[in-house]
Amino acid sequence: MDYKYIEQLMERYWNAETSMEEESILRSFFSQENIPAEMEQWRSLFVADEPKLSDDFDARILAMIGEEAQSVKAKEVKLTQRLMPLFKAAAVVAIILTLGGALQAPWDNNWNTPVNDYTSFQIDTVDIGTPVQAENIIDKSADSTSVLLPEQPKN
Repeated sequence: MDYKYIEQLMERYWNAETSMEEESILRSFFSQENIPAEMEQWRSLFVADEPKLSDDFDARILAMIGEEAQSVKAKEVKLTQRLMPLFKAAAVVAIILTLGGALQAPWDNNWNTPVNDYTSFQIDTVDIGTPVQAENIIDKSADSTSVLLPEQPKN
C-alpha cells in the first residue's frame, strides 16, 4: 500500500475533512500487522478493541427496565376530568348571571313605585278643604272663602 496516500488521509483526518469511506480505509490500514514505525502511535485511534459485554448484561438491563416500568404507571384521565375546569367556569358564570338578574329586578321596581312619584306626593300632601286665594282676581276684596261651591246655598 502507498504510505504517501495514507499520510495524505491522515492530514485530512486531522483537519476533519475525511469522508466515512476514507476513514474506513484508515481503519483497514491500521488493522494490518505491518505498518511503519512512525504511524504505530496512531494505531489505537483506528483499531479499537470492541468492548465485550458480560454475559449477564442483558439480564441487568432488563431488570433495570422492569423496575422503572413498574414504578411509572400511566394514569387514565376521563373526559369529565379533562373538562372539569370548563364546568367550573361555566358554573361561576351562571351564578353571576343569576345573582345579577335577581338584584336587577328589585332595583328596577323601586324606580317605578308610586311612593317615589312626584305627582302622587303632591296629591297626598295637598289638603283640598283649605281655601286658596287666587292671584288673578280683579276684585281684591273677594277671596276664596267668599266663593261658594255649587252645592252650597247662597246667602
